[in-house]
Amino acid sequence: MIVVGNSIVSDDIADQRFGCDLCVCKGACCVDGDSGAPLLEEEVAKLEAVLPQALPLMTAEGRTAVESQGVAVRDKDGDLGTPLIEGGACAYITYGDDGCALCALQGLYKPVSCHLYPIRVEDYGEFQAVNYHQWDICRCAKGKGELLYVGLKEPLVRRFGEAWYEELIEQIKLRETNG
Repeated sequence: MIVVGNSIVSDDIADQRFGCDLCVCKGACCVDGDSGAPLLEEEVAKLEAVLPQALPLMTAEGRTAVESQGVAVRDKDGDLGTPLIEGGACAYITYGDDGCALCALQGLYKPVSCHLYPIRVEDYGEFQAVNYHQWDICRCAKGKGELLYVGLKEPLVRRFGEAWYEELIEQIKLRETNG
């Protein structure tokens, strides 16, 4: 474990490589799962603001889901997330010519949890757990690309701030020095 401020960061964030390969997985993370992408409370207003630009890019089913459920929903655990199409794909889904699932929010406002993936953040009140979510549908990405903390610098800074990220780097260096 690596402690950064009030965050407990899994060693995997420093040790594991991950590189999305949409040609292989076809965006399965936007289609599979039992709830939508996690959202922060402050993201709801941002989604409402970009919705007019996103609607024409979304599938008809996605538009219907947002119209009936809203831009965000609470799941069975009370957590805030993106709405789903009939309990399946994210409502903000669109598809490329090759059938690959893409995000209609891309370039407008991407939820930070999507930007961070495969890193997931769990809030436990006094501290946060920052973990590598290892999902079977992402097996084609494991071990490829950059180390998670390097490849996901931008979303980590976006979520936690520059000072937090710099402290993470320092803690990783200390960990490597001390073996």
